Amino acid sequence: MPELTHIDAAGHAAMVDVGDKDVTRREARAAAAVYMQAETLALIESGGHSKGDVFAVARIAGIQAAKRCSDLIPLCHPLPLSSVKLELTANSAEQRVDIVASCKLAGRTGVEMEALTAASVAALTIYDMCKAVDRGMVIGDVRLLEKRGGASGDWQRSET
Repeated sequence: MPELTHIDAAGHAAMVDVGDKDVTRREARAAAAVYMQAETLALIESGGHSKGDVFAVARIAGIQAAKRCSDLIPLCHPLPLSSVKLELTANSAEQRVDIVASCKLAGRTGVEMEALTAASVAALTIYDMCKAVDRGMVIGDVRLLEKRGGASGDWQRSET
């Protein structure tokens, strides 16, 4: 059975030593969703929100969050990201905004946490910008979609 990598032999939290790992190309994609009232989603889509372009602000917040991941998650390494992209899509049929964050780098450790953080903070930003009109929004479905590269190889979520 795989062991937890952030716990040392004495059971204490520890940052993983990645110094001996090879530098390889690594990528990760993560997703989140913000469920809301149909009227709130329509307001976002129309661009009529008084605070401005909700998607543009959420995209910038997600990018900034990926860049600051090691400041937020205690045992994450600071990483020289080469790319962070966020896709935000209004899904009227499900009354939600779908968020997909993609992160890339050439490095010694993966970028899963950066992608997950980017998607999560983009969702929180949407909530913050829209809470005045819809406090009942729900943030959910935060998940890793796929990761590529590194010693453990590629992994992709099988959506069922």
